[in-house]
Amino acid sequence: MKLKITSIGNSAGVILPKELLARLRLEKGDELYAIETPDGVRLTAFDPTLAQQMDVAEKIMREDRLVLHKLAQ
Repeated sequence: MKLKITSIGNSAGVILPKELLARLRLEKGDELYAIETPDGVRLTAFDPTLAQQMDVAEKIMREDRLVLHKLAQ
């Protein structure tokens, strides 16, 4: 899919077609992440930092289930 860079005030921006927004499951106001890869830049709605934090949280919840249960009471 070819995208065109356009002026937005003193900055530059890219207009994302509706089809691309639908494929990324994004709407106006959502965040889009640009991740540098060996092949170029990847645009994704996936936040790798949040995913890493969630992995750590899930590990803690598994390991300390009893403690979390007591705290919830």
